[in-house]
Amino acid sequence: MFVHAPAQESAAEDKQHLADAVLRSAAGCWLVVTLLGQWLFMYYVVALYGAATVTGRFEDWTKKATLFKGYLPGDTIGNLAFASHVLFAAVLAFGGALQLIPQVRERAIAVHRWNGRAFLVAAAMVGGGGLYMVWVRHARFNNLLACAVSLDAVLILVFVALTWRAARERDIARHRRWALRTFLVAQGAGFSIRVLYAGWSVFTAGAGTGKDMDGPTDYVFAFATYLLPLAILELYLRARDSAGTLARFATAIVLVALTAYTVAGTLAAAMARRALVG
Repeated sequence: MFVHAPAQESAAEDKQHLADAVLRSAAGCWLVVTLLGQWLFMYYVVALYGAATVTGRFEDWTKKATLFKGYLPGDTIGNLAFASHVLFAAVLAFGGALQLIPQVRERAIAVHRWNGRAFLVAAAMVGGGGLYMVWVRHARFNNLLACAVSLDAVLILVFVALTWRAARERDIARHRRWALRTFLVAQGAGFSIRVLYAGWSVFTAGAGTGKDMDGPTDYVFAFATYLLPLAILELYLRARDSAGTLARFATAIVLVALTAYTVAGTLAAAMARRALVG
């Protein structure tokens, strides 16, 4: 019995190493796809709205894209609020993705820190701007969707504060976890919702969606766009820190499925955006 114990332990260790490798590979694939998708999203935001926003020609927004209460004649404050919302969304897409790259964190610490500060400021502005757009400018289809956007905005602001606090306390592990959570909720109303809908149109032809965002799928997506990524992140963090190989393999499968959906949604969204940019 005791003679075979070392062999059994070695087999268990090999299985655990394999589970670690599979989980890391799945997370790496998701990271690469997310980086490309985020920067592609940033490109289209700048291409569609950048020049018009910087020059103050807000009326040009409607020439290439139809926006829900984007530019409103005479509403200077509201137009400026939307303009800042768009510009900070571009900062989130570029800076947030940059923060995910391990080489930047390890070899360019100063870049990571200053970019992190810019990301947190942009996230706070996007969160605050979202609340303004929904409740002051009334840029919403219905109250349920407004509540979904508001919850996302509140989570952004809370996560920004917790990320900053952890960094100030030099708790790097906790800081990284909250930074990841901030990144995911901050993308909810921008990149994530577009990928979610575009991917859904690829696989189901948009089943359950309504013209005025009043279908059952619309109501689910309103919350799922940020709560689902958060749930998957928590699953990944627990599996990564767990000693169980089954949990790691199962989480890897979930990440692979998420990555495949993200690829389909990103490509579909990019094709639609390309038509708008011309």
